[in-house]
Amino acid sequence: MSPDARNGARKDRIVPLDAQAAPPPARSKNSLSRDVVVRAYRRYAPVYDRIFGGVLDPGRRALAEAVTALQPASLLEVGVGTGLMLARYPATTAVVGIDLSMEMLAKASARVPELADRDIRLEVMDAEALTFPDGKFDCVTVPYVLSVTPDPRRLVAEVRRVCRIGGTILILNHFSGSRIWWLLEQVVKPVPGKVGFRSDFELTEEISRYDWKVEWMKDVNLFGLSKLVAIRNV
Repeated sequence: MSPDARNGARKDRIVPLDAQAAPPPARSKNSLSRDVVVRAYRRYAPVYDRIFGGVLDPGRRALAEAVTALQPASLLEVGVGTGLMLARYPATTAVVGIDLSMEMLAKASARVPELADRDIRLEVMDAEALTFPDGKFDCVTVPYVLSVTPDPRRLVAEVRRVCRIGGTILILNHFSGSRIWWLLEQVVKPVPGKVGFRSDFELTEEISRYDWKVEWMKDVNLFGLSKLVAIRNV
């Protein structure tokens, strides 16, 4: 992280989302929009760690191992949520965590004092409209976010823009295709606006379409519910 980016900023500061941001276009109540996601994670914030902490933790461990192997100087976590990943990143890495939910970020902020020796900054920000300059980060992690954002293509474009050329993008997400999880996908599929995420999310559609370099991928979480995908930004 550059000195001017840290100037005057406390490590545990949460920077609010620009109140003047243009409102998103109207959507069906059962589709995803910024407002729908904010409302959903306002509900999840008090119980998120209990509901999703343990069941999705193997994926987070695999993500942490991948970042530790890279030892990036700077890292952006898109969708930092309650901060479950913060302590797992290398202590020498300058970390910026963003999220759309103030309630989730409040939980993450409470973890930061325990990591006082680290360079951590939290900001409320829409991942589809990042305010960072091009090529700012060596590594960008996207844990359990790609199927949550209203426009995945726009998020990917922004992630690629702020990750330096040759840097690494690590996407951890549920993708459709597991026979064991097929029934749950069908139940949730009609109402993403109520649960705050899409259950039908195709790997070929959301990963293989881009001209980046997929270096490796692995199944993680119970019965291969999710995949961790390592991408070289080119």
